[in-house]
Amino acid sequence: MRLEVSGHQIEVTPALKDFVTSKLERIARHFDHHLDVRVLLGVDRLQHRAEATLAPRGKAFHAEAEAADMYAAIDLLVDKLDRIVLKEKERMTDHHRGESAARNGSFG
Repeated sequence: MRLEVSGHQIEVTPALKDFVTSKLERIARHFDHHLDVRVLLGVDRLQHRAEATLAPRGKAFHAEAEAADMYAAIDLLVDKLDRIVLKEKERMTDHHRGESAARNGSFG
């Protein structure tokens, strides 16, 4: 997993970067190949904002979250990304792969 963490009007401390890395390990478990992740952390007035873009093999998933605390925003962001990835994996699985009369030649 290649991770790029940047900040907008906020300094990305090593503690924030480690927190993002540890949380995104949950997402990386869903993929068995290289994964590019870009995370943007920012502050808008009193709201902390976290945005991320995942780029596995030709696709791109984007999510964003806001909270009163940066760590809470990162938690919400990772939850959203996890739901997006699981939904995409469910959509990509072929639900018609079981035994059927057409597959084994016993129809007709």
